[in-house]
Amino acid sequence: MGELAWLFREERGLALDLTVVECQGWRRGAAFGETGLPWVFPSPNMPTPETALVYPGLCLLEGTNLSEGRGTTRPFQLLGAPWLDAHRLAADLAAERLPGAAFRPASFVPTWDKHAGVRCQGVELFVLDAAAFRPFRTGLACVRHARAQAPRDFRWRTEPYEFVADVPAFDLLCGSARERVAIEAGASVRELARAFAPEERAFARRRAPFLRYPP
Repeated sequence: MGELAWLFREERGLALDLTVVECQGWRRGAAFGETGLPWVFPSPNMPTPETALVYPGLCLLEGTNLSEGRGTTRPFQLLGAPWLDAHRLAADLAAERLPGAAFRPASFVPTWDKHAGVRCQGVELFVLDAAAFRPFRTGLACVRHARAQAPRDFRWRTEPYEFVADVPAFDLLCGSARERVAIEAGASVRELARAFAPEERAFARRRAPFLRYPP
């Protein structure tokens, strides 16, 4: 947050006296477990550090009618819907060879939220390599393959999301309509990634002068 504050001040020409209190003893590449600090979950649906690791990508499910595992003990690591074939979805996702990720077929019944009390078929996500894992790409792959398997049952969320009613929730989460439109057009996961990969590289260069912590 402090690094972003420095970036915004510089790029936007903000005339402000900014002081950032830096963390002591932290490395950018450190996993939360390496800090020795207890995990205090910030939300009922963020019970573990692993949940926080997958959330930046699996939150995309909130923009659809797929269950993101709310109402289970593995939110954002379990995903599915009553009409999906769990084994097919797991196989399709495994075939993508998504970095740092693995999937197994899963069956679960959410106690609340989407499909509460109804058995869902889907997958459980495991992060095998946190450094290699790419949450946004993984989340897009999950949405893309779930929709491809059952396009008549799948739908995008149209209800207001985060107090916004005039932008589809999925578009709000992605930052634009680009990913949703591409998925609807049948784009592959590789094609989806090809669109945002240059933006990732550009942001890495843009932020470099403002980084304050060792790798």
